[in-house]
Amino acid sequence: MSKINIEKMLTELQELMGDKLQISRDDSFSWLNINSEALLDLMGRLKNDYGFNYLANLTSVDYGEAFEMVYHLYSIPDNAKVGVKTRITGNAAEVDSLVSVWSTADWQEREVFDLMGIRFKGHPNMIRILLPDEFEGHPLRKDFKVER
Repeated sequence: MSKINIEKMLTELQELMGDKLQISRDDSFSWLNINSEALLDLMGRLKNDYGFNYLANLTSVDYGEAFEMVYHLYSIPDNAKVGVKTRITGNAAEVDSLVSVWSTADWQEREVFDLMGIRFKGHPNMIRILLPDEFEGHPLRKDFKVER
């Protein structure tokens, strides 16, 4: 397998995705900021076309007015990494599940659902993973009320 050329990949993806994709960089990652509607397409391409075979982590950030999903992807054979972010809005926040791309997304998406209340469309088992079934709310959301 050939070594991933990150710059070439970013150029190809930008041409393909157009204004649905914004690219930024920091000291650690090249970040692909994608519209939520194009997330599943982008992630499939990153795995199948560019060899990002490992979803190391997915998490979410609550900004009050919106949520941001953050994904860290690696190509183990090529020792390459990339980050992907997508914003979703609304109290009934929902984004496509990535279980069909990486099976490791299963438990990670359930954790985000449990703690943040974000639903994952197409997830095969969208149930709580950490909290009891009867627990009300999502304790990592900014609007979660703590009783004293």
